[in-house]
Amino acid sequence: MKKYSIGIDLGGTKILIALIERESGRVIDCIKKKTKKDKGPKNITKKMIEGIEELQANFDEVYSIGVGSAGQIDREKGIILAAPNLDCYDLNIKEILNSHFNIPVFVGNDVEVAALGEQKFGAGKDCNDFICIFVGTGVGSSIIKNGKIIRGATGTAGEIGHMIVDLNGRQCACGGHGCLEAYASRSAIERRIEGALKKGRKSCILEYLESGKSITSSMIQKSIEREDELVLQYVTEASEYLSGGIASVINFINPELVILGGGLIEAVDYFYDKTIKKARAKSLPIPAEKIKFKKAMLGDYSGVIGAAFLEH
Repeated sequence: MKKYSIGIDLGGTKILIALIERESGRVIDCIKKKTKKDKGPKNITKKMIEGIEELQANFDEVYSIGVGSAGQIDREKGIILAAPNLDCYDLNIKEILNSHFNIPVFVGNDVEVAALGEQKFGAGKDCNDFICIFVGTGVGSSIIKNGKIIRGATGTAGEIGHMIVDLNGRQCACGGHGCLEAYASRSAIERRIEGALKKGRKSCILEYLESGKSITSSMIQKSIEREDELVLQYVTEASEYLSGGIASVINFINPELVILGGGLIEAVDYFYDKTIKKARAKSLPIPAEKIKFKKAMLGDYSGVIGAAFLEH
């Protein structure tokens, strides 16, 4: 069998494209491209193709290409059905990549592939019953039961970000109102901070912001280190919502372990610590006593490693 696969993690702010050694899951090389300012199918597929060509230049033993994308996926046909954070709808990514590279292409949901990566080589390695939740541009999750990914009747199981937490609440990128993602994602925190700054509230985060640039997880962390009142307020608010969503999942599915990952979890310890403490407190007493929490171990590479091992 060929020794390498290419794994692609397609998210709301960036594309990671990596060459993965299949035996060990080791990342041999990785390319990062931004997506936030260049959403839409043309720009995204162009960047993916360029990245794959760059990685493939020195390796002809590529077994497969795996893509983990935000949004709802038709895995059999390899179509991104709806990814609002990417402005992509009915994009047949499998067909496009097949026509360029003539290598088997597999497509899955971004958190599903992150869970697969963590299951094979990371925090879920010794556990067959866990939920993987990633917090970044959006909030996504995947369910592993008896060692298998639970996809549900339409392949959309695990959409924790679209759990309704406020019936008449904020609009979400999906078009609905009151979704957890609109309250607990990095994007939600960013919008809350920007709104407060426009109203004249003071914050040290302004020292890190460049004109036209977005608020990042690392800026949030630096502001928390300085005990910035505004940033702490909105990060704490997001943690309240996320912990409530996690507690609901713990009560409903009763997993052994919850793995948390994504840029916000990785960069902001305050957010992670607050969230797991509150999630345990909000869960029913018996599952609360037994539930374990871990951070994703593979960091930024969970998605690309998992994508490299996608097969249908």
